[in-house]
Amino acid sequence: MKVQLENVLPADIEKRSFEIIGEELGRELDPDQELIIKRCIHTSADFDYADNLKFSENAVQKAMEAIKKGAVIVTDTNMAKAGINKTALARFGGEVHCFIADEDIKEMAKANGTTRATACIDKAAALGKPVIFAIGNAPTALVRIYELIQEGKLKPELVIGVPVGFVNVVQSKELIMSLPDTTYIVAAGRKGGSNIAACIVNALMYKIDNRRS
Repeated sequence: MKVQLENVLPADIEKRSFEIIGEELGRELDPDQELIIKRCIHTSADFDYADNLKFSENAVQKAMEAIKKGAVIVTDTNMAKAGINKTALARFGGEVHCFIADEDIKEMAKANGTTRATACIDKAAALGKPVIFAIGNAPTALVRIYELIQEGKLKPELVIGVPVGFVNVVQSKELIMSLPDTTYIVAAGRKGGSNIAACIVNALMYKIDNRRS
C-alpha cells in the first residue's frame, strides 16, 4: 500500500489543519464562536463540537473582557492547567490555579464528605477575585458552582463546563445552562475533557492576541 503524505512545512501544519476543518465542516459558524469551536475540533478531531458547544448570550465577548481585566483561571485538573498558555495569560495580568492536590483541599473534602473538586470550588469562591472556571473533568465541581451561584455566594466571569464522562455529567452541564444570569460555554452531552477546557481558554486569549510566545 502506498501512502501519500501532504507536503506541509512545520510552521504551516496548524494553518492546514484549520483549512481541512473548514472544508469538512462545510458551513458557516457564528463569527464570535468560530475560533473556539474550530479549536475544539482541532484539539479532538471531533466535529460534534460544532453542535455540542453551547454559549450563553455574548459569552465570548464577556469572557474576553474578563481575561483582558486579569481574571483568575481556576481549573479542576492539573492537566487543564498545564494546557493553558501561561505566557499568553500573563500578558493580561492573569494567573491559573488548580487546587486539587493541595493539602487543605484533601482535609476539607474529608471533613465535609465531598469530592476534592467540590472543595476546590469553595476555595476559589473565597479568593475574592474575578474568576473564570475551566472545568473539564469533575461534574461535582459544576454542581458546586451552581449551588454557590444560587446561594448568591459566587458570581463567576465565565463557567467553561466541559467535563467528560457518564455519572452526572450531562445533568451538571444542564444545571449551569439553566442559570439565567451566568456566562457560560458548555459542551452539552457527555463529551469534553481537560484538554477541551484548556483549549477554550486558549482560544479566547488567541482571539484577543494571537501571539503564542
